[in-house]
Amino acid sequence: MLLVKALHIVFMVTWFAGLFYLPRLFVYHSMAEDRAGIERFKLMERKLYWGIMTPGAVLTLAFGLWLWLGWFRDAGGWMTIKLVLATLLVVYHLWCGKLLADFRHDRNARTHVWFRWFNEFPVLILFAAVLLVVLKPF
Repeated sequence: MLLVKALHIVFMVTWFAGLFYLPRLFVYHSMAEDRAGIERFKLMERKLYWGIMTPGAVLTLAFGLWLWLGWFRDAGGWMTIKLVLATLLVVYHLWCGKLLADFRHDRNARTHVWFRWFNEFPVLILFAAVLLVVLKPF
């Protein structure tokens, strides 16, 4: 079960790398004005979302489910909150996919300032999830 736990952590780190970086790419993409730069951002965003973030998310959730079913089913209230946080991350991930599609079709209506704030959400979730897992407060 420790191998499953280690793989859950590895893929969670992979997923979060994408969750931190994709909105940062959106910041720069929303400020880009030259066609070559815009097309470069579209390519980078697509590869990050589909090549790193989404596989990281799927594998994080798969190994997390494996852990939950085999080890943590009766973990207590902290696990319930962690599952809520994981659900929020999935929603955020899908929202990033929607924003990716908006950029791909040249219909982004948000400013770089909005994306800078949007980029902070996964930090809060990571902070809360790590504290829950390590401290198990309830």
